[in-house]
Amino acid sequence: MRHHCKAQSPAAGRESVESASADISRAAPPFAEVLLLLLHLRPFVFRGSPMLAADNLECVRGEQSLFQKVGFRLDAGELLLLRGANGVGKTSLLRMLCGLLPPRAGTIRWQGEDIRHLAGEYRAMLCYLGHLNAIKEEFTPLENLMQDTAFAGAPLSPAQALAALAEAGLAGRQDLPAHSLSQGQKRRVALARLIVDQRPLWLLDEPFVALDAEAVLWLAGKIGQHLEAGGLVVLTTHQIVEIPRAHVRELRLAPSGSGRA
Repeated sequence: MRHHCKAQSPAAGRESVESASADISRAAPPFAEVLLLLLHLRPFVFRGSPMLAADNLECVRGEQSLFQKVGFRLDAGELLLLRGANGVGKTSLLRMLCGLLPPRAGTIRWQGEDIRHLAGEYRAMLCYLGHLNAIKEEFTPLENLMQDTAFAGAPLSPAQALAALAEAGLAGRQDLPAHSLSQGQKRRVALARLIVDQRPLWLLDEPFVALDAEAVLWLAGKIGQHLEAGGLVVLTTHQIVEIPRAHVRELRLAPSGSGRA
C-alpha cells in the first residue's frame, strides 16, 4: 500500500580547487557531460535487500525517560517517518540508528545483525544529515563538499563536485565562502552530499528546513529516487511534503511512550 508523507584544506589543496573551479566556470561543460558525470557518481543500484529493524528501544536523557518499547522494521525501498512533538526523542532515535547514542535497552539490527557487532561495517552503509549543516563557514561550497567526500573515503574530482553543486542549485556560488550564503543555500551545500552518496541508508533530521518551495520539490524527488532504487530513508519533519514513489511507514513518539511501525 502506498502512502504519502505529509509532511566539514591545506593551502595547496585550496589553490588546486580554486584553479579547477575557475577553469570549469569559464568553460562550463554541456548538459550531456554533466549528466554523464552524475550517472558515473551514482549508479543507482543496490545489491541485495538491505533491511533495518529495531526492537524495544528505550532512550533516557539525564533522569528522564524519553521513550521506551519502540520498534520498527524497514525494508528496501521504504521510508520511516518519525513523528511527535518537540522533545519526545526523534533526534535521539536518529542518533541511536547512527550508532552515536547507545539505547538504554533494546536492539538495532542491520540485515539481521546487531549494529554493535557490525561497528564500522554498518556505518559505511549509512549517510546521516543532522539538523545542523555541519559545514565550515570559512570554506566554499566546493571545498566543503570535496573535503566531506574525501573524509568519507570517496573523494571527488572538482568537476564531479561542481556538477553535484549545480544540481543542488548552487551554480555560480561554488566559490563563495559559506558564511556569505543564505540559510537555505547552506542547507543545499549539506544536501549536495546526497547527490554523490551511494550508501543505502539515509538518516535525515529535518532535511527540508530553510529550503524554498523549489528546493523542497527537488529534495523530495531525490528521496523518491533513492527509495525507488531500493534505498531506505528514516527522516523527521514538521513540514507537509509529498515524497513521490514512497512506501511510508509512520512511527509516532510520545513522551515516555512506546511506539511501533
